[in-house]
Amino acid sequence: MVESEFGITCLVTTVQAGGGGVMVWGMFSWHTFGTPIGHRLNAMAYLSILSDHVHPFMTTMYPSSDGYFQQDNAPCHKARIISNWFHDNEFTVLKWPPQSPDLNPIEHLWDVVERELRALDVHPTNLHQLQDAILSIWANISKECFQHLVESMPRRIKAVLKAKGGQTQY
Repeated sequence: MVESEFGITCLVTTVQAGGGGVMVWGMFSWHTFGTPIGHRLNAMAYLSILSDHVHPFMTTMYPSSDGYFQQDNAPCHKARIISNWFHDNEFTVLKWPPQSPDLNPIEHLWDVVERELRALDVHPTNLHQLQDAILSIWANISKECFQHLVESMPRRIKAVLKAKGGQTQY
């Protein structure tokens, strides 16, 4: 058998679009960011994140209990056990309209992460490398980036209202 340039020993495998992905949950505030969590979420996993990560983060960042917690309307966020946890722990959770990525600042933070991933000199070739790259990029996002996203919220709200709930530049 003659090896050609397409022989199995000459090919390098890569992960293309649709080749898989990783789920990463993250949080941030004006002051700093929380540790990203890299696994799929259901209500019980989210409850664990709230107890082990969000509660200590919010208590540290907002010792006077004057912070607001924002989450989207993912099914695991809306589970009764989650609503009960927020009530029992006296968290102020912002009401959030469904299907509103224009208003969700974390979506724009994920855009920053995606741009940084695309700009890497060496791209991840498997899911483990992809998750490591995401976590590394997350850890190096500047405080100014978080602050800009928080500061942009009044403009985002105004734009959504002007568009009557339709698409905006955000």
